[in-house]
Amino acid sequence: MSDEEVRRVADALDAIEQIADREARIKAQSKIMAAQANRNKDWSQDRDALIRELWDNGAGLSYRQIAARLEVKLATVQAVFRGKGSGTTRPKADKPQEASDG
Repeated sequence: MSDEEVRRVADALDAIEQIADREARIKAQSKIMAAQANRNKDWSQDRDALIRELWDNGAGLSYRQIAARLEVKLATVQAVFRGKGSGTTRPKADKPQEASDG
C-alpha cells in the first residue's frame, strides 16, 4: 500500500470524526470498530508470519532491522518470538482467587 493509499484511508477515518450529528457519528464509528476487530487476528497473524520470514531462523534480518523495516516497535517483533501477542492481544494474567469464608 502506498503512502497515498494510507493517506486516503486516514482521510476517510477523519471524515467519520467530522460527522456533525453525534448519533450518526457514533453509529459510523461503531461499525468501523466492529469491522476492524474482525480483521485484527488475521492481520496480526500475517504480520507475525512476515516477521518470522524476515528473521529466517537467524539467517535473515535482526529484530531491530525487522522493526525498522516494518515500522513497528522492537517489542512487537520480540513478542512474536516469545509466543505472546502484543498490545491488546496479549493474554491477561490470571487474577488470584479470594479465599472463601466457608
